[in-house]
Amino acid sequence: MPKPLVIVPTYNEIENIELLIKAVLELPEAFDLLIVDDNSPDGTATVVNEIAIRYPNRVFLEKRKGKLGLGTAYIHGFKWALKRDYEYIFEMDADFSHNPNDLIKLYQNATNEQMDMVIGSRYVKGVNVVNWPMSRVLLSYGASKYVQFITGMPICDTTAGFVCYSRKLLEQINLNNIKFVGYAFQIEMKFKAYQKKCTYKEIPVIFTDRTRGNSKMSKGIISEAIFGVIQMKLNSIFNKK
Repeated sequence: MPKPLVIVPTYNEIENIELLIKAVLELPEAFDLLIVDDNSPDGTATVVNEIAIRYPNRVFLEKRKGKLGLGTAYIHGFKWALKRDYEYIFEMDADFSHNPNDLIKLYQNATNEQMDMVIGSRYVKGVNVVNWPMSRVLLSYGASKYVQFITGMPICDTTAGFVCYSRKLLEQINLNNIKFVGYAFQIEMKFKAYQKKCTYKEIPVIFTDRTRGNSKMSKGIISEAIFGVIQMKLNSIFNKK
């Protein structure tokens, strides 16, 4: 089977990261893990490094100088993966909001159906979110509908952060031109993939809000997503012309 890599960005995830790595390593499919840590002051990178010593061919750590944002962490991870022989590259949160067992479903759909992008979707079949207040559910669901309307993408969960990309697709996208650094990064990546006319599929997953550690959501991240999407769409129109 093609070789898969799971990229997990971290900032102060010491309460989750060891448990998450253990859960992924115990899956029946052999996923490698790349942790991209933004110099977490809580010692997340130290824990990862200790595990990487025990699993030198499965667990890898890239430690950056500071908190540089979710998007740049994934871009760093994508470039790292493309220098190696990984055929499928996954995005995944560190806080167990994404169930590690669902990696198998994403991978099987990607490989068996030759998909360039498989999205673990909260909204493709109803609303599959656990432990979120209604206000946040409405904000997230409304954001995805807003992005659908602005961009024309027929993707139900445009802000999803649980995604499998094929190597072929990532090689077609100019990663240096990805502008967003917050959660809007997820929208931009899907939009770039959609523009490439990639094959894609959304599969339903249950998203469970974190029970350990603190959320990284902020007003700036939300603002980037709301206003940045309009600019992204306008840029795509003018670039075509």
